[in-house]
Amino acid sequence: MKCRGFLFDLDGTLVDSLPVVERAWSNWGKRHGIAADEILSFIHGKQAITALRHFMPDSSEETIQQEFRLLEKTEAEDTDGITALPGALALLERLDALDIPWAIVTSGSMPIASARHKAGGLPLPQHFVTAEQVKNGKPEPDAYLIGAELLGLSPAECVVVEDAPAGILSGLAAGCAVIAVNAPDDTPRLSETAMRLTSLASLYISKEEDGTVRVLNQQ
Repeated sequence: MKCRGFLFDLDGTLVDSLPVVERAWSNWGKRHGIAADEILSFIHGKQAITALRHFMPDSSEETIQQEFRLLEKTEAEDTDGITALPGALALLERLDALDIPWAIVTSGSMPIASARHKAGGLPLPQHFVTAEQVKNGKPEPDAYLIGAELLGLSPAECVVVEDAPAGILSGLAAGCAVIAVNAPDDTPRLSETAMRLTSLASLYISKEEDGTVRVLNQQ
């Protein structure tokens, strides 16, 4: 496949933050009498505020915002166990070496995303799209449309790299080609993705003189 830039999800795509996410949300569920399995099956790839509104339908917006701030503080301060996923560091360093534009587009807020990005030891992206910048979170296309615009590219020139169903739907809705990494088999529209990988380590990237990027799956 060909493109001109990349838009990466963060959690589950570039870094393994699952231990932190499960700790934070499971503890939140205990306080509210909601089973961890029910919460964890809903939240991945979505903004935290979306999940809180879903699980607290009868609460005021003020209460929900208070819960969000507490949860954000917990997740931003807990980075124990966060690591870069296989192939992520080498892939991003390859993009930088070839001067290929890329951005991170995450449903997390800036404090959480910054903490996890740092804990994973990843290079800095050209742009960081976080929840604060996005009115309608994944699976809506807004986040990836913003990411493409910040790179100065059309959505069709961008490849979205995602693991979560909500993010895959967001990338497709934005009009980007999507690479799915360890996505669940029951992900809606998974057959429409350009590639399905088990690891970023299988991607080989090259760049032509006109700036066109070639993406090869060596898996």
